[in-house]
Amino acid sequence: MASIYNQQDAESYIARINLLTPISQHIWGSMTVAQMLAHIQQPIRVALGEFKAKRTIIGILFGGIAKKGLINEKPFKQGLPTANSFVIENDRNFNYEKAKAIELIQKLTAVGPSGVTKDKHPIFGKLSAEEWDVLTVKHLDHHLRQFGV
Repeated sequence: MASIYNQQDAESYIARINLLTPISQHIWGSMTVAQMLAHIQQPIRVALGEFKAKRTIIGILFGGIAKKGLINEKPFKQGLPTANSFVIENDRNFNYEKAKAIELIQKLTAVGPSGVTKDKHPIFGKLSAEEWDVLTVKHLDHHLRQFGV
């Protein structure tokens, strides 16, 4: 499985992001491409300790069970619930969000496993560096597939 901490793997996600254009259309879901690029930043910002997202009641009650079902090699299914703090509803600037998403991926790659936060994920609670890695690459892949790249 790919690792966000591996430079070559991170560059492959960045290359896929670079295939997107302001008019890229989603295959499923309702986000615009700019909203998606803003959305994928949120969990990376949490992993870096730059964004403190509040735990959700659903996360507190069911996050551990959900985490066990997602920490594997299978791609995320369409229609999984999203933490409210990760929902992007307003219009966004494609070029800005694209550059910021790439910057955050590069930053997470650079800090590596020792640089991830000890703060809890809003849904899954406490995560190890390896769990942050798996969830990050699966989340990136999920949304890049959503836009056909």
